[in-house]
Amino acid sequence: MRNLTLNALALSIGMLTLTLAACGGEESAQKPHQDAKPQAGQDAGGHSTKKPHDEPKDPKDESSESKEGLADGEHGEVLKLSAEARAAAGLKVAPAGPGKIAETLPLYGVVKPNAERVRSVTARFPGVVRSVSAKIGDSVKQGSTLATVESNESLQVYPISSPLAGVVTERLTNPGEQAELQPLFTVADLSSVWVELALFPRDRARVQLGQAVRVQTADGGLSAEGKVVFVSPLGSAATQSLTVRVLIDNSSGAWSPGLYVRGEITIGEVMAPVTVPVSALQELEGGTSVFIDDADGLEPRVVKVGRSDGRIAEILEGLQAGERVVGEGSFVLKAELGKGEAEHGH
Repeated sequence: MRNLTLNALALSIGMLTLTLAACGGEESAQKPHQDAKPQAGQDAGGHSTKKPHDEPKDPKDESSESKEGLADGEHGEVLKLSAEARAAAGLKVAPAGPGKIAETLPLYGVVKPNAERVRSVTARFPGVVRSVSAKIGDSVKQGSTLATVESNESLQVYPISSPLAGVVTERLTNPGEQAELQPLFTVADLSSVWVELALFPRDRARVQLGQAVRVQTADGGLSAEGKVVFVSPLGSAATQSLTVRVLIDNSSGAWSPGLYVRGEITIGEVMAPVTVPVSALQELEGGTSVFIDDADGLEPRVVKVGRSDGRIAEILEGLQAGERVVGEGSFVLKAELGKGEAEHGH
């Protein structure tokens, strides 16, 4: 009986020992080992010691911070081009400064042949046209044979020659027809042409002989300079306007009679303290801008534009006289700037 009691007591003590061991294991799993050292960036409890400002920054945030503090009108973008790249882009740089802006009167009209350089060609003697060697559009020299005619009286064949160098604009005969007093050809020297503009009577006093005129085609692709050579004293009943005639050089042959054009007659000039070429103006996101060429590179700057005559423009704000501005080729810089913004967007 005593042995049974001792065995039961020993079993109870063993069970208690196992229970205490299990509790101790759980506690040791929850607490770090006292001899273990904290890792870098952690405290003794294993918690992170990094502060919010130690986190890596987003490049976009840095970009936005770098633009802070920019003066009004600056885009924060600078283009750096080598001398070769500048030459390839056709950049022309000049300092902004005072300039004369023309006050102009816009008129509309049409290109016509210079009537002082047009000839009608007739036969010297009545007869039968035997041959024709010129057609409409042919360029001929002075003295070139246009046709031959057999005289009715002498029965001799003689040539019909061009009285001037120019272009055949009309052909009014064919072989076998009778040549009398009527014109056989019209030849026009188109090395100069007239531009006839319609002038309303209210503006008559503003237009004088010799005034400079800038002529442009309707699409703006072609332009030329000329002078007023004639103002008609008679009005047109159909248009209720007067005719202003402008003489322009056409040695290149670009001005074809029949084209509709716009003419700007210079009727006065005003002086502006700060001007740039119209080609320097570019529309960017911030508004109308010019590209400044300084030690940092080529930088766009927003400006306020005043008067303009189509060639130069007055700058009211954003630019000072003496600053170097890109004229021709500025559109290339605008395109390059657009590429850079597109890349940043990705």
